[in-house]
Formats: sequence, C-alpha cells, structure tokens
Amino acid sequence: MVQVRLESNLLGANEMLARKNRGVFQSQGLLVINLMSSPGSGKTTLLEKTIEYLGDRLKIGVIEGDLYTDQDARRIEQKGVRVIQINTEGACHLDAGMVGKAFAELPGDDLDLLFIENVGNLVCPAEFDLGEDFKAVVISTTEGNDKPLKYPLIFREARVILLNKIDLLPYTDFSLERFREDLAQINPTAPVFLVSGRTGQGIKEWNEWLLGEVRTRGIKD
Repeated sequence: MVQVRLESNLLGANEMLARKNRGVFQSQGLLVINLMSSPGSGKTTLLEKTIEYLGDRLKIGVIEGDLYTDQDARRIEQKGVRVIQINTEGACHLDAGMVGKAFAELPGDDLDLLFIENVGNLVCPAEFDLGEDFKAVVISTTEGNDKPLKYPLIFREARVILLNKIDLLPYTDFSLERFREDLAQINPTAPVFLVSGRTGQGIKEWNEWLLGEVRTRGIKD
C-alpha cells in the first residue's frame, strides 16, 4: 500500500511539471519528441543522421539524458545544434522536472524541433510524461523481435517506431513478420520505419515523415 501511494504521488507530481513543460513548448511553437530505446540500439547514431538531414531546414535542439558522462552530448554538439546534458547519476529515466530545468538552460527560444534523448531503458521512461508531443521508440534487429510483447507499455505509448540496424537483418534471428504481428496487437496505428544508421537506409523516409509532423504543427521550414 505504501509503495503504491509513493508511486502515485511521484507520478502525480511529474504530471504537473509535464503540463508546465508542455505549455512552455507550445507557447514557442516547438515540436518535442521523447526518443527512447534500450542501450545499444543505435539511438544516438540515428539522431545524428536526423540532424544531418534536417539541420539545414529546421532549428534543432537536443536534451541529452544519460546515467553518467557526456559522450553522447559531445557527439551531438559536433553536428552544430544546441544541446544540453542531463546526468541522472543512476536513475533509469528522465522526469519532467529534469527536462524543464534543462530546457531553461538551453540557449535561445527560436527552435523548431527538440529531441529529448532519454536514458537507454525500455521500462521506466515509458511511465513518465516529459511534456513532449509524442514518444518515438528505437529498437534494433540485434535485440530480437520479442520486445513488443516483453515491454508492451513503451510500444503502446509510442507514436512512431524505428527498427534500426535493418542492414543486419540477414545475419540475425530477427523475424520481421513476427515483430509486425506482435506490434499490431499492441499498437496497430504506429508507423514503423526500417532504418540503418550505418548505411542510411530508410533515413530519408523517416525524416520526411518527421518533417511532415513539424509542418502539421504550423512550423515552417
């Protein structure tokens, strides 16, 4: 009973801060994506490819979440976008309070698109609203096709799903057919993009879809 009450209070407090974040983001006409995955899925590489594709068309910022170190933030900064690091120091997810403080420190208020790269984890991040417009989940072919059934919440919450390392599909036991069947039980409406951060396969299709989402919100490129 005590544990349930504490979890409820924690999520309730987070919801209030998420609503505050959302109000700030919307007031600036900003599209915000909560990018989630397990460790090693290639999430940061895909983010780099996305910035390369859209960087000349949109003003992009990144809030980079990680347990420790700023290695990913330094990689992203080299792409010429505004980035700020959050180290959770052991916490398995970002929360709305962390994101709100980080965004306040992010230079400028003229962004079109903000990525929040969450801590690598398929469990905890799914439960916490950060004030984003939608969640995007990255999974790789090297992880196995059973992830939607094992971690249904994060896939149910996703607006879009990126299946990365598609170039390695012939060398794995990953069943694309089974993956799609399982995902259809959990989230039949989410678009799935087959991509490769290494070869560039599917990157254009993913980014053109993303650009459409930005335009839908009235942001011009």
